[in-house]
Amino acid sequence: MLAKISSGKSVFGVLSYNQIKVEKNQAEVLYRQKIFDSPDGKFSIRDCMDSFYPYLAMNNKTEKVVFHASLNPDPKDKLSNEQLSEIAQAYMQKLGYGNQPYIVFKHSDIKREHLHIVSLRVDENGKKINDSYEVARSMKVCKELEQEFNLVPLMKGQRESEAPTKKIDYKAGDIKHQVGNITKSIMSHFYFQSFGECRTLLEQFNVTAEEIKGEHNGKPYNGILYCVTGERGNKLGRPLKSSLFGKEVGCDALQKHYELSKSAVEKKKIRESLRPVIAQAMRKANGRKDFKRLIKEKGIGVVFRENEEHRIYGVTFIDYQNRTVLNGSRLGKEFSANMFNELFENNSKLSHSKIGLQILINKKLSVFKKKITPT
Repeated sequence: MLAKISSGKSVFGVLSYNQIKVEKNQAEVLYRQKIFDSPDGKFSIRDCMDSFYPYLAMNNKTEKVVFHASLNPDPKDKLSNEQLSEIAQAYMQKLGYGNQPYIVFKHSDIKREHLHIVSLRVDENGKKINDSYEVARSMKVCKELEQEFNLVPLMKGQRESEAPTKKIDYKAGDIKHQVGNITKSIMSHFYFQSFGECRTLLEQFNVTAEEIKGEHNGKPYNGILYCVTGERGNKLGRPLKSSLFGKEVGCDALQKHYELSKSAVEKKKIRESLRPVIAQAMRKANGRKDFKRLIKEKGIGVVFRENEEHRIYGVTFIDYQNRTVLNGSRLGKEFSANMFNELFENNSKLSHSKIGLQILINKKLSVFKKKITPT
């Protein structure tokens, strides 16, 4: 079982996110602890907020007061709602939140059924719940629960291998939480050596990024803004500062990640393994769509950037198996934007030549048929 934990400032925001899922019949409430029940038994944000209020009123130091966890059992685990509820309660107890008010949702919006737990990081006296080494403790708790409930255990290294697979859903709300999950996840699971490669990867999940540079009180500063995008790349909503998600997705962290990625790509010889695969697809492809199809079959994505004249000026490959993003120029001149322009132009000319030849043949055949047809 895999657990993911996040913090936040807006209790209402995370409850709204789950309410939308409930209203779409993509989620249901499994368990409440110290949360008021509505007379009709339905989920109510107001009941939750009223239950959380005494704790929030006592808080005077903790900024990120929201505890939000998702528990993801293996799809092979066929668990009843009662069993899922017991697992959630045991998890909260072992992690130190057993006496807190919290609510458990079961989500079924993706193939893997999973749980979302919403609680508070401060107790009834306003004191912050101990969150030291929380991620490590959570992993330990998951291992214990796997044994106690006879769950399918995660393979070695799998706890760290959960890369993002789902695009941001702007209509689902809780944008900050969604963007935070994506940005942190790509830092943990992908190699990229430049801001451009990072941005290209983010755009696959409906997020874009922009570097901000300036001067304040005579001192230079650097920052990053993240923004949700639509399917056509249009920006949606207001941009979010990287500081909202912590230092791990800020400028300094990115610079360190570039260096780490460079070393990893060289050590694992990822470029050497990619070149022959892409080269073979280039030889076989009948055009751009065919090329994309061929490398997709090998677990590789490609993003072409082109100008208004539809001329390619940039190409980036995303190796999902090795979790690496590489601009074509890093692989060599034979994989540069200019090379792909020539390749696809030649394919287009060849295709047009074939069509022209076929038209000519059809005309000749038509004339020939007329000559031999008896009158």
